[in-house]
Amino acid sequence: MSTPATTPAARGGGRRPAGALRLTWLHTRYQVTETLRVPVVVVSTAVFPALILAVFVVPQAGGAGPAAATGAVAQLAVFSAMSVSLFTHGAGTAEDRALPWDAHLRTLPVGAGPRFAARVLTGAFFTVLGLVPLLVLAALVTDATTTPLRFLAGLGGLLLAGLPLLALGLAVGYSVPAKAALALAQVLLLPLAFAGGLFLPPEVMPGWLASISTWTPTRAGRDVVVGAATGTGVPGTALPVLLGWTLVLGAVAVRAIRRDQGRRFR
Repeated sequence: MSTPATTPAARGGGRRPAGALRLTWLHTRYQVTETLRVPVVVVSTAVFPALILAVFVVPQAGGAGPAAATGAVAQLAVFSAMSVSLFTHGAGTAEDRALPWDAHLRTLPVGAGPRFAARVLTGAFFTVLGLVPLLVLAALVTDATTTPLRFLAGLGGLLLAGLPLLALGLAVGYSVPAKAALALAQVLLLPLAFAGGLFLPPEVMPGWLASISTWTPTRAGRDVVVGAATGTGVPGTALPVLLGWTLVLGAVAVRAIRRDQGRRFR
């Protein structure tokens, strides 16, 4: 009689984590490759944040000083993450749902975990793709500066700021058809960016807009990332607002995903 450690089930169970990681890698490579085949997506993701920096921030930077320049770069990093969330996780997910290939993948004897993890990793890849030109340009033509510790803190803050944005993108992607998802992503992008102080610092906003801005996920994320990168501190409202939006949008995204699964298989 075989011992429990040498039974086929036990051996198979030992291989499951490695198998899930391999599937996650394969799905990630497939999704990244498919996206890279659309040049306009790659160009917009990689160039747009850096272009905004060059056109709007650099001419006005003047003698604002290193702290202001660093804050401007941090704001645009949050914008880059939001753009990826709305278009890669939002419009991209909705487009994938409309393909016969997606329906076929759901019939395979594999859980949804690897595909979902791959979608998150794909978004992370394109977020980094958008940050690299932005950071390189900032280092070359602005006074932005930070320490290695603050840089890492800024990346950690960007991860926190991206959680509600990721949930928002998934909620859009799993709630509406592809054409509507693309339009909704475009409608949400600029208002959230302006209201969150991602293009202009909150200090120059009218009082009424600054009050509204405080309660938006983009403003909360912006305050966390800027505070971490510049060492100026984070407002007391930022983390609670960020957590609240993460929970609310996360619940909406989970409900949309479950509704989508039920609609396809009932």
